[in-house]
Amino acid sequence: MEAFWISLGVIFVAELGDKSQLMAMTFATRFKPWPVLAGITIATTAVHLVSVAVGGLIGDALPTTAISIVAGLAFLGFALWTLRGDELTEEEAQKAKRTTRSALIAVTVAFFLSELGDKTMLATITLATQHGWLGTWIGSTVGMVAADALAIVVGRMLGHHLPEKVIRYGAAAAFAVFGVLLLLEPLF
Repeated sequence: MEAFWISLGVIFVAELGDKSQLMAMTFATRFKPWPVLAGITIATTAVHLVSVAVGGLIGDALPTTAISIVAGLAFLGFALWTLRGDELTEEEAQKAKRTTRSALIAVTVAFFLSELGDKTMLATITLATQHGWLGTWIGSTVGMVAADALAIVVGRMLGHHLPEKVIRYGAAAAFAVFGVLLLLEPLF
């Protein structure tokens, strides 16, 4: 239980104001909250399981530079895709309202990529080298999902008061900034 509570607290605090939390707000302005939360939970569960495995097995051997570069390029791609926008036919718009699968996939992939090499992943690896893997995995996952759930609530409130064009440009800018930061991270 000690590993659970320490990991929950450390990761919750580390996630506050993190790019993942900002992504959660952005996704919440575009999609319903449950697919966003589910996508975050799936991605976080997977990344943190890998993190505790790495922390338990090899500790310091993670090639964070390569991961940062791949994630940075992916985020620049997300920015361009968001800026370009998508046109939906009437049939596609109705289908999008009926299904949450595309939102779930988009959020899961984006969060999985953004968390690779992120400070919460590295913190989870570090915690796993010092505490039990199961408590660290569950605690870090719950801590991150809780912090991002707060961001979803804020994102939903903003989404009802901002024009779609502002949301699209803001999301594209946020993805671009995250991409550039990830690309610059290995230099510092």
